[in-house]
Amino acid sequence: MAGSRNRDDFCYRHPRAESFVLCQRCGKTICPECQIQAAVGFHCPDCAGVKKSGGLGGLFRRGSSGSVSVGTRPSATYVLLGIIVAVYAGQLLSGGLLTQLFLYWPPLTAIEPWRMVTTIFVHSQSSVFHILFNGYSLFILGTLVERLIGPGRFVTLFLLSGFGGSVLVSLLSPTSAVVGASGAIFGLFGALFVIQRSFGGANTQLLIVLGLNLVMGFIVPGISWQAHIGGLITGAIVANIMVRTRGEDPKRQRQGLGLVGLGLVALTVLGVVV
Repeated sequence: MAGSRNRDDFCYRHPRAESFVLCQRCGKTICPECQIQAAVGFHCPDCAGVKKSGGLGGLFRRGSSGSVSVGTRPSATYVLLGIIVAVYAGQLLSGGLLTQLFLYWPPLTAIEPWRMVTTIFVHSQSSVFHILFNGYSLFILGTLVERLIGPGRFVTLFLLSGFGGSVLVSLLSPTSAVVGASGAIFGLFGALFVIQRSFGGANTQLLIVLGLNLVMGFIVPGISWQAHIGGLITGAIVANIMVRTRGEDPKRQRQGLGLVGLGLVALTVLGVVV
């Protein structure tokens, strides 16, 4: 019996070119013509910033001709970074007033629920490394994930993940005040894992980095592991919906994401009542 050929073993840009080399960043199969030397391994043209279409780089964006395209400028990531920096400057200039207005403290959930999202944009004033680490992580992960799913879906993913982190804080650590974008950033980790798995990408390096960051949340004082896990789970769920509904009626995807939001709201209400 003749063996069947696995389509994942063929270049995403040249379907007839068999290859077993994967892009180190996104996991797509790339033939010698598409392999761009990186510091470690190879990158595909999309991840290397080469402006072309027809591959999996723009995983959820399709042009009128049906071809898949990828943007080379992750504008939403830059806007989010700009907001975080501007808010941090406001925190310092206001003597901490902005921090008190935007941070999330579970006992205030019933009267000021918006704090569950605004807390994403404020960071610790006692250590500049908090905003530097989160800002760098957002730049690295954000530029990659946004190129895969587009700016609108990226912002939705980021905000829902941050919200999910706050929800788990409210349920598991109801007396803790939290600040920072780490819950949303862990959501990007979860989303990237799901997206890479969807097209057979290797996740070993990602899992190592993710595991190390999760462990830090348990052993380093002052870090909210609840926000990390809540964001990670939410990001993975959101990305799974995006992956499963790509190429279908956009309304179905919006409905799925809406259900995630409603689920988080329901858990929030549960935390308030209990």
